Order: sequence, then C-alpha cells, then structure tokens
Amino acid sequence: MTVFRRRAKGEDAGNQLDELADADSNEFEDASEAEGGVTEGRVGLPPAPRPEGPFDISEVDEAKDGRVDLGGLLVPGVDGMELRVEVAGDAIVAATLVLGNSAIQLQAFAAPKSEGIWGEVRQEIADGIEQQGGAVDEEETELGWGLRARVPVQLPDGTQGVQLVRFVGCDGPRWFLRGVISGQAAMQDDAAAVLEQVFRQTIVVRGEGPMAPRDPIVLRLPEDAQMVADGMPQQQGPASASDLNPFERGPEITEVR
Repeated sequence: MTVFRRRAKGEDAGNQLDELADADSNEFEDASEAEGGVTEGRVGLPPAPRPEGPFDISEVDEAKDGRVDLGGLLVPGVDGMELRVEVAGDAIVAATLVLGNSAIQLQAFAAPKSEGIWGEVRQEIADGIEQQGGAVDEEETELGWGLRARVPVQLPDGTQGVQLVRFVGCDGPRWFLRGVISGQAAMQDDAAAVLEQVFRQTIVVRGEGPMAPRDPIVLRLPEDAQMVADGMPQQQGPASASDLNPFERGPEITEVR
C-alpha cells in the first residue's frame, strides 16, 4: 500500500470541497438531459444524470485544480488527508483517502455505454458478504442506492470481529465508480459528510480506448511524487474483505508541490 500526504494549508476540508462542488455543478448543469435512475428493478438501467458528480473528465473545465492527478482518477485534495494507492500485480487499481479515523476507497471500472452496472455489482457484493457470514442492508441516500454492511474480519489477536462499511457507487458514461467508506464515517453521518463530498467531486478519466466491461481503469502515481520505501505493497481484490482495512501503513509517498 502506498501513501500520499498533503500538508494542511489552513483551510477547512469541507470548505475546499464545497468550492469544488460549486464550480463543477455549474459547469455540469446543462450537460445531460438523459433520463434514468434507480427503480424497483434497479438492474440494467441507463446511467442516471449526475449534476452533483462524480464527473467525467469531459464535463469539467480546469479539472485538475484542487485535485490529485492519478491518471484514471482526479481525486479532491483536502487538508490532513493521506492518499494511498493499491496495486494488483503491477497495476495501480484503487486509491484510498484516509482522513482521521475514516477512509474512502475509490475504484473505477469500464462499463457498457447503454446501461449501468451498479445494480448488479451491488447485488454481487451483498451476496459475497452474506456468503462470508456478514449482513447487508440496502439503503437509499443522497448518493443514491448503496449498501451498509457488517463484514466478518480477523482481528490482530486472531479472533473474529466485524467491520462496518458502506458501499456507494455511480454509473457514468462508459464507466462505473465505486466507493467503500470505512472507519468512523461508516457509523456516523457527520463523519461521512466530507468523504461523500470527495466521492462526488472525483473525476473519472476513462480514456477512449476499448475496454471490456468491469475492467479496472488503471491509475498511476503523480509525476512529482517522491517514494520513501517503508514496507511491501499489498495485493487486494476489488470486492474482497481484505481491502476493507485502509489504515495499515506501507510504502510512503510524499506529494511534492
């Protein structure tokens, strides 16, 4: 696992994200008139409008302002955050933003042009957690339909415990963005507010090349990142219980401004 750190600049994290939200929502206001959304079926539906994000790179001017450029994702930077990238083989496939005792993991995938995949992915995640002995509740929030789950995990002392997590998702134009909220933000709405804004203000850069549905959109490190070797990176699956512990430290990257 890899870590970025942004130094505090004396500005409240929520205010920074609100400024991004105001700018991006104004640019996107008239970008889409497509109809769609979550219904009782909630599977195979076209992507719904996203006036408050997450956004496609084509929908936002000056997209890199205030965001960390990870190639396939442009992630909002907030004071006090640590941004860790996660690898599968040789590819960087996910980014986890840690803020205090809370975290959100972001991962983007290719998707069909005509229909969203969050409905069926959500069902697959729920089935997998229940097969592990966990419990899942479907919920509708300001981010749309998501899951609130209690996932069995092995504690450091070898005993079995439960980790509370939230899964959120959004279908965009030929992409799907998944967020996994953990830590204090999975239990307290107040703590989740900033991370929900991070999810909304993330920009997906899918690219124009052909990709099979559900292929991960590969990320990269910023060109100005400086790595300090401090451990071994972990390989983590996109929907396994092992990727639900974002607080374990590893090789450390300091963002150079």
